[in-house]
Amino acid sequence: MVHIVGAGPGAPDLITVRGKELLERADVIIYAGSLVNPALLDYRKAQCQVYDSAKMTLEEVIAVMAEAELKGKMTVRLHTGDPCIYGAIREQMDELEVRGIPYDVCPGVSSFCGAASALKMEYTLPQVTQSVIITRMAGRTPVPDRESIASFAAHGATMVIFLSTGMLDKLSEELIKGGYLPNTPAAIVYKATWEDEKTINCTVESLGASARRENIKKTALILVGNAVAQNGYERSKLYDPVFSTEYRKGTGEE
Repeated sequence: MVHIVGAGPGAPDLITVRGKELLERADVIIYAGSLVNPALLDYRKAQCQVYDSAKMTLEEVIAVMAEAELKGKMTVRLHTGDPCIYGAIREQMDELEVRGIPYDVCPGVSSFCGAASALKMEYTLPQVTQSVIITRMAGRTPVPDRESIASFAAHGATMVIFLSTGMLDKLSEELIKGGYLPNTPAAIVYKATWEDEKTINCTVESLGASARRENIKKTALILVGNAVAQNGYERSKLYDPVFSTEYRKGTGEE
């Protein structure tokens, strides 16, 4: 059996209880060494075999899984954050299905949630925005034209931009081209929830300069939108004493 497990955003105690238990039972662990906190490997048992997929191809990863399955061993494929976001898991699951190898997926806490916690931020503020766009800049991995940064920026929603720290000047251009004002609030969150986490509040226009000042070149999320400033919002209707819900009657209604 292969378990595809979300490792969480970085801190070893932010993996799910289920994910930790799977790591403790695993005979083989294949982990994304370029992104997953190696401290998570401390949960493994002594005789567990460990492979760093940063140095492997898809074919090599599948070969390790297939060999482990042939020997009746349990494998954990450990991905950063939640594996459904930029985890390249579909191609692995397809290969496992072709080979008749059973698998399941254990979700994890995504780094975009870790970034919000680092900033003590709520993404969806009433009367500011009720939507979060998760995307990335086009680089070596292309992005469809219909999903360009500029086209998403036109919505004015909160944006969380992955895998783009090395292209921040171009990112600023695209955000402004799409409709964000140069002084729109933004933030850079480096290694959210890790011990060396760093947060930088800035503006859309100053993203590149802010990252250079702090010598941040990778492993950071970019957050953009008025919600980053955490002001100008209205209080929630859910807890408004005037507003009735399924569970209580509001004072503003007979």
